[in-house]
Amino acid sequence: MEFKYKGIDHIQLAAPKGCEEKARAFFGEILGYEEIEKPEELKKRGGVWFRYGACQIHIGVEDPFTPARKAHPAFEVENLEKLMKHLALSGVDYMKDSNLPGANRIYVYDPFGNRIEFLEWI
Repeated sequence: MEFKYKGIDHIQLAAPKGCEEKARAFFGEILGYEEIEKPEELKKRGGVWFRYGACQIHIGVEDPFTPARKAHPAFEVENLEKLMKHLALSGVDYMKDSNLPGANRIYVYDPFGNRIEFLEWI
């Protein structure tokens, strides 16, 4: 091949119209992602963008909206136990899953019903 993949630039999750404040509360305040400015031309579509490290998470408006209950992004974390305590204190339910050998992982649902995985390799 004469091309190569460099990495994931961003992940997009869909949300309903008017999602911005709930997205800011969940992704920004609870998960601690940094909100970033959307390009001017894309602001009129609604939604909000976040970043952690080199990865961006775009929350985009979809109408009609249907949450992704199975398809999901998976974020590798350090100290999953502390994340679980933080989520519990923030009122966010999570489900433990021990079906991936060599990893501890949990699933949460964002305020719009999209599934998100957090895992720590052991």
